[in-house]
Amino acid sequence: MEFVRSAEVRQRYWARNFVGWPSFSATEPNHTHHAVARFEREGRIQSVVTQNVDRLHTKAGSKNVIELHGSGYVVKCLSCEYRIDRHKFQDILNSLNPEFRDAPDMIRPDGDVEIPVEYVANFRIPPCPQCSGQLKPEIVFFGDNVPKQRVEQIAEMIYNGDGLLVLGSSLLVFSGYRMVLQTKDLNLPVAIVNIGETRADHLADLKLSAKCGDVIPKLFNFKN
Repeated sequence: MEFVRSAEVRQRYWARNFVGWPSFSATEPNHTHHAVARFEREGRIQSVVTQNVDRLHTKAGSKNVIELHGSGYVVKCLSCEYRIDRHKFQDILNSLNPEFRDAPDMIRPDGDVEIPVEYVANFRIPPCPQCSGQLKPEIVFFGDNVPKQRVEQIAEMIYNGDGLLVLGSSLLVFSGYRMVLQTKDLNLPVAIVNIGETRADHLADLKLSAKCGDVIPKLFNFKN
């Protein structure tokens, strides 16, 4: 993984993450997130598996959330068991990089981050305070494997369920597509709501090509 092998990659990643964090962490759940949380409260769904790392389902009130690809809200050491809340880690990065006081000006109108090369080259990242190892967000990066325990937890959830509802995913990543395969192996129904084609359209018992926000909040006359 490039993050582990390259100090430059880590510097660039954390500089961009540092600048974008205030905006990322301030994002609020939308109507679909709130609708899904209500469905859980009403017992219509047993749990939520999300491929996103933004914790928006948790913010909306969902309790039983499995973060398939981890969470951007936790930073962990790659060599020991040390973990720290991302907000607290932001304070540490702030203290180490005071020259980034103009960081908000580095965010473009489209939300992307554009940081001068010299800023990235001088960005300081603390080592793990327990073992001096490398710190990484608790996110499954491209090319990483989803932890086995998480995979088994999802498989058990599917086995104990009565169907699968897929919202807003093309299922191109196998870790998501695998859930559909497991559901169909149990002869359980699969419903998909997504704009455009998905990898599992041929397996779906119901497919709606639409925005989740145009469909899900309207079920049961939901109002936020």
